[in-house]
Amino acid sequence: MVDLSYIYEYLKRHLSYERYAHSMEVGHIAEKLAKHYGCDIGKAKLAGLIHDCCKEEKYENLVGYAKKCGFPVDEESYKIPEILHGPASVYICRTLFGIEDEDILSSIRYHVTGRENMSIMEKIIFIGDYIEPSRKFEGIEGLRALAYENLDTAMLCALDLSILYLIKKRRLLHHDTVDARNFLIDRFTQI
Repeated sequence: MVDLSYIYEYLKRHLSYERYAHSMEVGHIAEKLAKHYGCDIGKAKLAGLIHDCCKEEKYENLVGYAKKCGFPVDEESYKIPEILHGPASVYICRTLFGIEDEDILSSIRYHVTGRENMSIMEKIIFIGDYIEPSRKFEGIEGLRALAYENLDTAMLCALDLSILYLIKKRRLLHHDTVDARNFLIDRFTQI
């Protein structure tokens, strides 16, 4: 892996001030959640820091990077440009940052949509992105507290809120988001 100073410089050059600040906050929250849940703190902080490294790239670049990221990217994803920065960021992490750790890469890949049977690291980055301090919406404070009480319940709440928002806006729902929610619902009904 490259030196962290290179990653910070890359982010400063390729992200707006607001997106860079968001990335720093997600790294900080991911670090706290990892410590709380007994997950690798360094990996979580790094994944949180770099999860949006392609967020402000042009669509054409996102498509090219996503196709070469090393994770499956279905045709549905190309119809929802907002989610392409997940797999595209994986490509940058592999090729420019030299990151090959699958926990880090999969948490970046699925931080927008979620997926069925998520790892703790994937949940931490998803939730860290969702609850960072610049996020303002009804219910956010409760979700921030819930993130430290029960990660699965926080995930379910976040997924529900995301799905309701997308339905209200008449936007496409990615199947990974629906699968993530259904997996958790099924898990809760079996307890």
